Amino acid sequence: MTNDLPAGLDEFCVQSRRVDHPDAALLLSAFYEEQVGRYGFAESVDLDPAAYEPPYGIFVVAYREERPVGCGGCRWYDRATGTVEIKKTYLVPDVRGCGLGRVLLTWLEAEAVDWGARRVILETGVRNTAALHLFNGSGYRPAPRYVAGRDPLINRAFAKTLTPAGECDRASVG
Repeated sequence: MTNDLPAGLDEFCVQSRRVDHPDAALLLSAFYEEQVGRYGFAESVDLDPAAYEPPYGIFVVAYREERPVGCGGCRWYDRATGTVEIKKTYLVPDVRGCGLGRVLLTWLEAEAVDWGARRVILETGVRNTAALHLFNGSGYRPAPRYVAGRDPLINRAFAKTLTPAGECDRASVG
């Protein structure tokens, strides 16, 4: 996967990192604290590093002037159905609103397509209006809950069909 970013976002770079890399750990900790502040509790951010290493998944950190400012992970959820799950997407507050969230999401989706994934699922909470807006605006649609024990008053699941690059172009010509 290349690190090419859209014009206006060229001050950022995205790099693959282990979930236990210090920069990833810093961002995951900030994500956790923000979730606790928003909901009073949060899912653990102690991720299994093996689940986010090829060929099982990937975790990335976005940098601005060498400072870690965002992260996200993608891992296989069900290979038989070609389904991956995107987890722990987070941006520090001072870089929100510039399009980096969409870039991270698109980057992870493209990586999943390269693996052969056909569908992506993810979750967020009802109080995370920025994430809800991002996911809805990126083609995600509400989906049935896929994690047992989640509070239906708080958690929202989403899904999106992934399209290999160029497939839309071929379909429109054909």
